[in-house]
Amino acid sequence: MTAVVATIGRRLPRGWKDFGRQLLIWFGFLAVYQVARGLSGHDRAVAIAHGHWVINAESRIGDLFELTFQKVASSSHWLELAVSWTYWMSEFTVLGLTLLWVYLRRNEHFRNFRNWVLLAGVMGLVGYVVYPTAPPRMFPLDGFVDMLAQFASLNHGSGVIELASNQYAAMPSLHAADALIVGVTLAYIVRHWWAKVLWLLWPAWVCFSVMATANHFWIDCLAGGLVAVLAGSVIHRRRIANLIVRLRHGAPEPA
Repeated sequence: MTAVVATIGRRLPRGWKDFGRQLLIWFGFLAVYQVARGLSGHDRAVAIAHGHWVINAESRIGDLFELTFQKVASSSHWLELAVSWTYWMSEFTVLGLTLLWVYLRRNEHFRNFRNWVLLAGVMGLVGYVVYPTAPPRMFPLDGFVDMLAQFASLNHGSGVIELASNQYAAMPSLHAADALIVGVTLAYIVRHWWAKVLWLLWPAWVCFSVMATANHFWIDCLAGGLVAVLAGSVIHRRRIANLIVRLRHGAPEPA
């Protein structure tokens, strides 16, 4: 057993000690995030009022595109399954596996990737406290349907989910923020062109899924994208500054 542990440790980019430290950081963050998210902004009246404001704002700007996305998704049972499982799996499962893959295979990019995700999460928590917002599924009179409750055994009414989640944490959408972070990071570091294309499409698919399932408004997704951009500008500030300097001097960025 000791030999197996030692062999695996040699294959880890920085050994067992660093790997354990990264697991502690990630799962520690998840624990704190879930507790803080669960405790923030539980005033239903305020959250519903903010949700109505979003609906009115979207109606004035253009249209409730979420309703169209819901009709498209509900036209196929398989598409319903796809968007529903994307909603459940994209935030922590895909994100966690992506962090693990980058750590093991592209370790030189891991620290910035991890910090980008963590900072976006903290910014999202601030949004939940400052502006608790009810998701579209809480407005059936406006035409929204809780797709997850229609056919899935796992939904927001499930005991564990209801206990651990904040039903009014829609603004900003961290599904959208994390999908953009994952998509941009993976598109940058994977080697095959088709993989780059797929990862660049990932944020759009996630946003479609969370809107089609009536869990986020498009304004929530826009706010989530803004969170990702702001967090990324902090984490990658040196790279951005160097790029600006090189562009001003007409020199290409090194590969």
